[in-house]
Amino acid sequence: MIEPNRLSDIQLDVLREAGNIGAGNAATSMSKLMDHKVDMQVPSVHIVPFDEVLEWIGGPDVPVASIMIHIFGDAPGNVYFFLKVNEAESLAKSVTKQPHVQLDNRGTDHFAASAIKETGNILTSSYLSALSDFTGLHMQPSVPAMHIDMAGAILSHALIEVSQMTDYVLIIDTEISYSGFDQRIQGNFLFLPDPKSFSELFKSLGIEENE
Repeated sequence: MIEPNRLSDIQLDVLREAGNIGAGNAATSMSKLMDHKVDMQVPSVHIVPFDEVLEWIGGPDVPVASIMIHIFGDAPGNVYFFLKVNEAESLAKSVTKQPHVQLDNRGTDHFAASAIKETGNILTSSYLSALSDFTGLHMQPSVPAMHIDMAGAILSHALIEVSQMTDYVLIIDTEISYSGFDQRIQGNFLFLPDPKSFSELFKSLGIEENE
């Protein structure tokens, strides 16, 4: 079995390039949704031990907006896209053109919740499409589900399940910038694979077990 933590910088760059292509496609879709230019970049890709994932995305107690999607097909698993709640609300304001939005787990602000869910769906679908093009693997996303909570509360059950299958999680960092907002929004795209999904993904990228 391929050990994800032994990937070289070149091999990680392959995954980052797939992420950047996905980000470029997502930016095009988001620009149409928001009616002004959106730029997205993938500055880095990491293979992180699962017990370090929560610290990597800011700690277990940070409030986040999370989009979760099941992946079916040749490399099944779960995908999460995380944004800090305050940044998700800023993004929702730009999408909905509303001056005040509030995200909570009760779905009080339906338009804001729908905007973030659609953003997560666009990003995740674009990343999966790019990975499918790079690898030739079929990866079909489910309908997205959104949760607003502490990162630890959202991920704890998923990480327990992952720990029985693999020791690592693929994290694709994402930066979003757009007209009228000076700061970049930082997001994290997490792939929590089913058994053998890492091996299938890396083999299809030409990364053999003895590398």
